[in-house]
Amino acid sequence: MSTTVFVNFPVKDVQASTEFYEKLGFKKNQEFSDEHASSMVWDDAFSIMVLDHEFYRQFLRNKEITDTTSQSGVLTAFLVENADVVKKIAEAAKANGGDYFSVDMGIPEEQMFSLEVLDLDGNQLEPIWMKTS
Repeated sequence: MSTTVFVNFPVKDVQASTEFYEKLGFKKNQEFSDEHASSMVWDDAFSIMVLDHEFYRQFLRNKEITDTTSQSGVLTAFLVENADVVKKIAEAAKANGGDYFSVDMGIPEEQMFSLEVLDLDGNQLEPIWMKTS
């Protein structure tokens, strides 16, 4: 059995976040979506759940939701087909209210390429491409 990863992000506006992730290339899975959450599918192995704060809090016990506009709790990286897809996702994020930036790892783009992508709430994704042998 292969593993499927569901990353959960707290968001202020589920509908706006759903539309944002659709513009990045994710597909909404209606079966696991409602007014409090959207299941945004990248592929069979990776999905993002955008959850409104009320719903997200149910899973926190005695913790608070991090202000992802000024703090980080997690960096979520996922592999894509090539560097052009990385760029396409980042550019779509910026064009739709998010942002992105680059971290210089000192690795040539022909070997590995990634960008740090921020969604509408400051949650951070890292689409990455790596050359395989």
